[in-house]
Amino acid sequence: MAARRSRIPATKYPVERFTLDNGLRVVLTPDRSAPVIGVAVVYDVGIRSEPEGRTGFAHLFEHLMFQGSENLEKLAHFRHVQGAGGTFNGSTHLDYTDYFETLPSNALERALFLEADRMRGPRLTEENLRNQVDVVKEEIRVNVLNRPYGGFPWLTLPPVMFDTFPNAHDGYGSFDDLESATVADAADFFRRYYASGNAVLAVSGDIDVAEATELVTRHFGDVPARPAPKRPDFTEPELTAERRTSYTDALAPLPAVAGAWRVPDPVTDFAGYLPYVVLAEVLTDGDASRLVERLVQRDRTVTSLGGYLGFMGDPFDVRDPTALLLQAHLPPGGDVDKVLRTIDEELDRLATDGLTDGELARTQARMATHLLRDTDAVLGRALQMAVLEQQRGEPGLLNELPRLVGDVTEDQVRAAAATLRPERRAAIEVIAGGAR
Repeated sequence: MAARRSRIPATKYPVERFTLDNGLRVVLTPDRSAPVIGVAVVYDVGIRSEPEGRTGFAHLFEHLMFQGSENLEKLAHFRHVQGAGGTFNGSTHLDYTDYFETLPSNALERALFLEADRMRGPRLTEENLRNQVDVVKEEIRVNVLNRPYGGFPWLTLPPVMFDTFPNAHDGYGSFDDLESATVADAADFFRRYYASGNAVLAVSGDIDVAEATELVTRHFGDVPARPAPKRPDFTEPELTAERRTSYTDALAPLPAVAGAWRVPDPVTDFAGYLPYVVLAEVLTDGDASRLVERLVQRDRTVTSLGGYLGFMGDPFDVRDPTALLLQAHLPPGGDVDKVLRTIDEELDRLATDGLTDGELARTQARMATHLLRDTDAVLGRALQMAVLEQQRGEPGLLNELPRLVGDVTEDQVRAAAATLRPERRAAIEVIAGGAR
């Protein structure tokens, strides 16, 4: 009997693309259904691009981009966005850094002016640098040092899996490296990576394409042209034997474990990569998923379980090398070895026996729902299209993702599962030091 295939709905968001003379790539995706816009600027620099001795610098520089710019004093960006009824933020990823706003559509020119002004140059002063170093250090204390499972596994697993500095180092940064950062370092980082030729601007929502094109050209057209730097080679050899380590978390009340396996290049081998995205969901998404049913409900050897692609959970905006991750928290006295053995058993069973009737279709339908929901809001659409343009030159791929997920076959999922062997795994165990 043929496997039941899911019927995946499609989106048809329009896409307009052009490039300014200074190299800035622009993506416009109009949607007149509500008077709201999302504006995103994505720079092709992230944690992997940080030089040795400057761990955490990409994230620190993200903070500096909010401390005033060529024509705006400190905190002016906040005031102008919030004064128009909008919201804003930025975030640092392995392969890019983004800055974004959601605003009423009548504030489009305001948003474009603000982003263009800091693209020309942030206010890099000793006062701003020292202040933001302190802010980032406090963020590390709150999110990593003084939190149970802080940095697990996105900071703790890469140095087990990878050997090279770009892929293995702590993206939040060490206090020593942060404190030794200088204004000259920040200026050099800006000149090298925050070039118009290294950026993508995306605008989504209630816009007229002709008017938006004119406004983008007016505000960004005279940003000095600087070419994109040559992207380093972050290639990392595959594992040939299992790597495993452990550490004690003084605040963790329960043990935990995470494992990761390398997957195909998400950009150059997208067709080979997609089955792993689906596989992660088959294994862990929902109470009926393979590993949740076995480990949580039946064996009760773990209390919670998750699986995803990319160390920051970003399957469609990450470059190679990346991995499929599984992570679990165990009950008191839990047996990590038994959990890993059970995962291996379930992967073998899936590769050998295949999926049950309706299992793949159910998973693909859930995935399509998540994809459609995440890009329903104009900002989510702008951010995703900006990254797709930057990494693939295909912002319109956003419309195709639900269908492409739905086209993955059972044989492809089984073949992907067969590659997740123990000898290709990197694993890290958290020993509960906070248990009473």
